[in-house]
Amino acid sequence: MRAPSGSRYDEQGRNGQGGRFGWLGELLTALALVVVGVLAVSVFGAIIAEVLDAGPTDADSELFFEDPVADLAVSLVGIAVGIPIVLGVVRLLGRRPAGTVSSVVGRLRWGWLGRCAAVGFPLMAVQIGLLIAWTWDTEPLAESDTGFPGWPYFLLSLAVVLALVPFQAAAEEYVFRGWLVQVIGRAVRSPWPAIVLASLLFALAHGFGELSGFLLLLYSALWWGWLVIRTGGLEAVIVLHVANNLLAFGLAAGFGELDDSSTAADAPWQALVLELVFAPLYCLTMAKIAERRGIERVSP
Repeated sequence: MRAPSGSRYDEQGRNGQGGRFGWLGELLTALALVVVGVLAVSVFGAIIAEVLDAGPTDADSELFFEDPVADLAVSLVGIAVGIPIVLGVVRLLGRRPAGTVSSVVGRLRWGWLGRCAAVGFPLMAVQIGLLIAWTWDTEPLAESDTGFPGWPYFLLSLAVVLALVPFQAAAEEYVFRGWLVQVIGRAVRSPWPAIVLASLLFALAHGFGELSGFLLLLYSALWWGWLVIRTGGLEAVIVLHVANNLLAFGLAAGFGELDDSSTAADAPWQALVLELVFAPLYCLTMAKIAERRGIERVSP
C-alpha cells in the first residue's frame, strides 16, 4: 500500500498498515538486522583473513586484513548491507513499496540524480581542494611518510573505492535520511523531530573524535535532511555523500593513507568552517533547481 496522494517524503510510511505501533516493530527489527548484518560481514571477513593467513601481524589490531585495501573492502560492504535490510523491512513489515524510501514517486529518479551530480561533484571537489590548501602545513597529507604507493596498487585501490563507496555512502543515506525519517514520520506530524534525531544518530555513528568533527556531521545532516524533504527523495544527498567519500578515499589511496582509521568525526575546525558555507550553498541551489524543474516533493 502506498501513502495517500500528496504525502511528504517523511510521510511515506503512513499507509494505514501495521497498526498504531507498527512503526516500533519495524524500527526494532531493522536495527537488529543491521547489527546482525554488520556482524555477519565482519565474521566472514575475519574467516577469509584467517584462511588466507592475511590477518594483521599485530595481535591487538582491530583490522581484518594486513592489507588496507582488503580491510577497507570489508568495512564498506559491512555498511552497504544496510540498503537491502531497510528495503526488505519496508516491504515486509511496512507493507509498502521499497522504492518509497528512494523518493515520493517510488523509485530513484536517475535523471534528477544526474543533474545533482553535475552540481555536487564539482562543488565537493572545490570544497576539499580548499580544505587541503588551508590545512596543508598541519595535516598528515603534507607529512606523509608513505607517499604514492605505485600505479598497480593505486589502481587496485581506486577500483575498490569506485566499486564499493557508492553503495556504502548510499546505505548511510537510506538508513539515516531515508528509512529512519520515514519510520519516525509514522508517529509524528512534523518532519523536524525525525530529521533532528536521525542527524544526531548519524553524527554519533561516526564515533567520537574532535568537537569540530561532530558539529560538522550534525550540521551537514540537518541540511541534508531538509533537502530530502524539500526535493522529495534521497538523490541529491546520495550524490553529495558519494562525491565526498570518493574524493576522500581516492586521495587517501593516492597518498598511501588507506590504513588511516580517522573518520569525519576527526575533521579539523577548518573543515567545519568550510561546511558552514558549502552545505547551505549546495542544498539551497539544488532546492531551487528542483523547484524550477518541477521535481516532485509529495506523492503524485
